[in-house]
Amino acid sequence: MTVLVAVRGWKPDHWIHALRAAAPERTVVLPGDAFDPASVRYALVWKPEPGYLKTLPKLEVIFSLGAGVDHLTSDPELPDLPVVRIVDPDLTGRMTEWVVLNVLMHHRRHAHYAAAQAAGRWQPLRQWAAGDVRVGIMGLGELGGDAARALLTLGFKVAGWSRTEKHVDGVAGFHGSDGLAPFLARTDILVSLLPLTAATENLIDRAVIDGLAKDGPLGGPVILNAGRGRSLVESDLLAALEDGRLKGASLDVFATEPLPPDSPLWRAPNLYITPHVAAESDPEALSRYVAGEIAAYEAGRPLGHLVDRARGY
Repeated sequence: MTVLVAVRGWKPDHWIHALRAAAPERTVVLPGDAFDPASVRYALVWKPEPGYLKTLPKLEVIFSLGAGVDHLTSDPELPDLPVVRIVDPDLTGRMTEWVVLNVLMHHRRHAHYAAAQAAGRWQPLRQWAAGDVRVGIMGLGELGGDAARALLTLGFKVAGWSRTEKHVDGVAGFHGSDGLAPFLARTDILVSLLPLTAATENLIDRAVIDGLAKDGPLGGPVILNAGRGRSLVESDLLAALEDGRLKGASLDVFATEPLPPDSPLWRAPNLYITPHVAAESDPEALSRYVAGEIAAYEAGRPLGHLVDRARGY
């Protein structure tokens, strides 16, 4: 059976080679190849052209090659078929690395020491213990749960907020609209790993920023966003960095990508920027995952990590 790889904005060669290695018995094609659309049963996609998937009449399963699926759910012509989120240890581990790195950079005052080094100054600051710092993670799915466990190991006090109640051992749980305010009030470093849905778009705004703890040891709250750019109101974050209501921030995702050269975020104080690389999708690891899911599906076993269209994740 034919597998289609449609990855707009990415180089497809790595994906083609990786999938052919993981599933040598299958025909793997790109949208520009000569093939019978009716032969395609599975599609591995990242930001496919809107309406393209509906042209494949025998398509059975859509695999989203990334942590989020808003690039698919925003397509009004998306076929009513199972959509599978990629949940793979490789991708999860990469996101946890980014979260831990950036929590530690703010916790250990890296911006101060980098500036002091550049100026040739020996200027130590008081260093608080990890146990004095409260981290709050918005989004306690596979990615958030793994990051939370890693931060707990380092000694941070960790809480989580999600739309519905979730439990992670050692993590203080908050959920729903009633749980948001108390969650923010006990958070020194806010980590957003939220998917983009109607409920999360522009969720992190001035009110959320102002609701963060002001009595923590870092001298002010910090925000990290590696979920989706449009979950954060960038103008509100910029204003809070400039007037000191936020002590710092780290952003990996943005409302417009690539981030335009004239964006004021590039020049914002105490802001670390990475170009949407927190959890890059590795072709080899994810192709093995998809090949395994297809084999299980054809053997009659249920697909894992199906997207709930109503929730958007």
